[in-house]
Amino acid sequence: MTEVTKRRLNASKGKAWAEVKKKPQKTTQKAGKTLVKTGGKAKNKGLHPRNLHRQGYDFAALAASYPALAPHLITRDYGQVSIPFAEPQAVLALNAALLQHHYHIQDWQLPEGYLCPPIPGRVDYLHHIADLLAEGGKIPQGRRIRGLDIGTGANGIYPLLGSSVYGWQFVGADINPVALDNVAGVLQHNPKLTGAIELRLQPEPEQIFHGLLQAGECFDFSLCNPPFHASAADARSGSERKQRNLAASRGEQHQRQEHKLNFGGCQAELWCDGGELGFLLRMIHESREYGGQVLWFSSLVSKSDNLKPCQQALTRLGAKEVKILEMQQGNKQTRVLAWSFFDAAARLQWWKFKA
Repeated sequence: MTEVTKRRLNASKGKAWAEVKKKPQKTTQKAGKTLVKTGGKAKNKGLHPRNLHRQGYDFAALAASYPALAPHLITRDYGQVSIPFAEPQAVLALNAALLQHHYHIQDWQLPEGYLCPPIPGRVDYLHHIADLLAEGGKIPQGRRIRGLDIGTGANGIYPLLGSSVYGWQFVGADINPVALDNVAGVLQHNPKLTGAIELRLQPEPEQIFHGLLQAGECFDFSLCNPPFHASAADARSGSERKQRNLAASRGEQHQRQEHKLNFGGCQAELWCDGGELGFLLRMIHESREYGGQVLWFSSLVSKSDNLKPCQQALTRLGAKEVKILEMQQGNKQTRVLAWSFFDAAARLQWWKFKA
């Protein structure tokens, strides 16, 4: 072999090794007795395979099912029908149409100023929870599955969707009685869901599970969309940035609107002392005391930098398994942090007992 040939081969090997090192790897590591699994980036920028909204919205069908959406429809310069997503009333009408057309939830509404959630992303979380409970087997459905929604808000979206899609039972908890009253009003228009969803006021606003869970009751999972910001000023700044991004993505000029939060949201929904990380760490520490009553705890985590301190806290507290479930909708990437104080064998016994 000539020296020229050797140099070419070595260069080729070096390039190949560099390409291998660039590829993201799925990792499974043990930290103490805690098993940590990371699913890697969501593929194809897509929603969950079972998500009904993977192909976007059929606005004509939605308006036919929910005529109140029709006045908000617009045609973009490139001929596509849409709505002005920066307008709260348009987004509210879209949500009501989606819930009625796809999930048979009637007369969904919100009081002014409360968080209006994106339906595709919220139902995506539930599909990932279903996979988590299945652990590679059959998706569990029906009233025997019981979930706890921490901070259900005035929209009650997780219990409503979870009961509609999978037939699960829910306890929707919140510190705000006005929010719970609104969900109760929605349930009155949907009698099929009334027996599946219990609303519960958290009497201690600074607590999460303390004072909420009753002795002897068990849940197959909990879920939460935690407050994102650390202050009202942070929330206003984040809303302004979101509105600028929406306008830019549509080639529009953004008009600044003082103190108007995109998609709504009151204090408890948007911010708390310590922001998202502070809330998550409080939840994690409280969850240890109730580790025998909840099979899987979970929460959305918007800021990826918050994962590491949460994983470290869970390791110290003796969680048996921690999973990070990556989710993505378009260019927006988020993830679910899920943890259990049951190991795999104990979780199997949990399901055998329920059966």
